[in-house]
Amino acid sequence: MAEAATATPEGIDPAGVEAWFAHHVPEAERPLRFERLAGGRSNLTYAVQDAGARRWALRRPPLGARLGSAHDMSREWRAISALADTEVPVPPPVALCEDEEVIGAPFYVMGFVDGLILRERELAERSFDEAQRRAVGNRVVDTLVAIHAVDPDSVGLGDLGRKERYVERQLRRWHGQWEQSKTRELPVVDRVHAELSRRIPEQGPATIVHGDYRLDNMIVARDGTIAAVVDWELCTLGDPLADVGLLRVYWAERGDDLIALQDTATMLPGFPSRDDVLARYTERSGRDLGEIDFYVALGYWKLAIILEGVYARYLAGAYGEVDEGVHAFKGIVEALARGAHDAVERLG
Repeated sequence: MAEAATATPEGIDPAGVEAWFAHHVPEAERPLRFERLAGGRSNLTYAVQDAGARRWALRRPPLGARLGSAHDMSREWRAISALADTEVPVPPPVALCEDEEVIGAPFYVMGFVDGLILRERELAERSFDEAQRRAVGNRVVDTLVAIHAVDPDSVGLGDLGRKERYVERQLRRWHGQWEQSKTRELPVVDRVHAELSRRIPEQGPATIVHGDYRLDNMIVARDGTIAAVVDWELCTLGDPLADVGLLRVYWAERGDDLIALQDTATMLPGFPSRDDVLARYTERSGRDLGEIDFYVALGYWKLAIILEGVYARYLAGAYGEVDEGVHAFKGIVEALARGAHDAVERLG
């Protein structure tokens, strides 16, 4: 995990966490040091290091106002705890704290997983050659297949969410989030919602759905294997093709006009193409991706709403002083909404 050092990271009460660690992580030697990890504008992650140089990772909701279930720590905790003994790589769970008196919000602690988060092209280019990058890309797909192959009931997640009518529930939920967080009117968001609502494909058997599956939501070991999938805050049960569509949205290629994440590593030579990603998922999972454009539209639309929430929190001061660069989010949201509309148009 790449770290961004801060002297006194916001969102942590050192005395409260130390007292809590004394009861729940007794092997930790005080004093503890805390560093906010780079990246992330939703749930926040901190490195916790004890006097013996042992490390853990602490996850908490974003600072400021939160949108209900969008930052449910117990959901993340439950997911990684259930998947810890499966073929899905996750950080080792340590303990959950639901007492908001400790730091002002619920949080959980997991083992610190060493490795790389391939958020920028430069790091991926420096760390892996073209053949290794192709292998990493293939493992991203294979790990998603592994997530979707887990029987939710067998790992105790059968009641994580309703298994039926996933897309309908997603459309209702995220349109509600849009209404709560939007900073201006954007009619295309409502038009896409209406079009998707009347075109919902028939859902197959429900699986675990990560909800925000992409390359930089995993920790890649230095040998190119996937050490852990992280950021499970949106996981639920439902249609696995929603994860595939969103991965397709994130998987940028050279020459793309619309890029969901700037400077994304998948634009480098060596990474599989989007078509290769979809073909490998089809081959390994046996699922039909004939209606993938619906799920791509859903992915663009959902991501636009998520980033509007981030933009709204920026404007509200949740991330500190607002600079001019923050307003780029406004244009990104609008571009993603147009991308969703274009994908709907491809459906005919």
